[in-house]
Amino acid sequence: GLAAGALGEGSGSGARRWDVGSAHACGVARAAPSGLSLPSGGPFHVRPERERDDVPMTAQTPTPLDAATVDLLGVLAYGELTAFERLASDARLAPTVDDKVALATMANTEFTHFRRLHDHLQARGVDPMAAMEPFAPPLDAFHDSTQPSNWYEGLIKAYVGDGMATDFYREVSTYVKDEETRLLIQSVLQDSGQAEFAVLRVKQIIAAEPSVGGRLALWARRLVGEALIQAQQVAVEREALLELLVGNGDLAGIMRLLTSITDQHEARMASLGLQA
Repeated sequence: GLAAGALGEGSGSGARRWDVGSAHACGVARAAPSGLSLPSGGPFHVRPERERDDVPMTAQTPTPLDAATVDLLGVLAYGELTAFERLASDARLAPTVDDKVALATMANTEFTHFRRLHDHLQARGVDPMAAMEPFAPPLDAFHDSTQPSNWYEGLIKAYVGDGMATDFYREVSTYVKDEETRLLIQSVLQDSGQAEFAVLRVKQIIAAEPSVGGRLALWARRLVGEALIQAQQVAVEREALLELLVGNGDLAGIMRLLTSITDQHEARMASLGLQA
């Protein structure tokens, strides 16, 4: 019969002992070196697959993302999703077929960016929907309060409003420690032709109707003000994201970031022939 400790083969000090605990699931016992005791858990304890020495590692566990990086990916993903929706909607206001095609193409690019961010979160074990959810209210509130009334206001919003957000996220991405994530963020923030298209069209309307320039400049200032309000709200509610900037103690770096964003905004407005 079975003994409580090991199976004996022969007798005396030269008896061979069997390691029942490390036997394969098929029930065949393996001979254990002399003096090797059974594993804890009783004579019939079988180690889980992940604990067995003879099971190779076939896949590595993805490096977990810190809370701040998850927040950054979440706000970017939702921003790309809303950009897709907005560009697709604005295409209805386009005055020509060429303009409709241009905006539809840009919308498709934004959705591709969204999918890349979504899939990256998922691959790192993060629920993309949960990551985006906290940023839906402030971003939706911004878009609801800045609905363009015509084609050119829509272009200004896409160029000026989205441009400032892109500048900010690009600067923040330099603080992301995970290299793969940092490169992904920088990739999806690259201009998809939207800037050149907006500048060309806005310059055309200002050249044809100079009085429009003043109204568009006021509209751009309103966009910046609304964007800053929503950015402050996000920063207050998402401490991890704020700490991504201030947690390293580089206050001079933060001042450089804000100066850089301001300078880029002024350059963007100048390219339209408008005052910031």
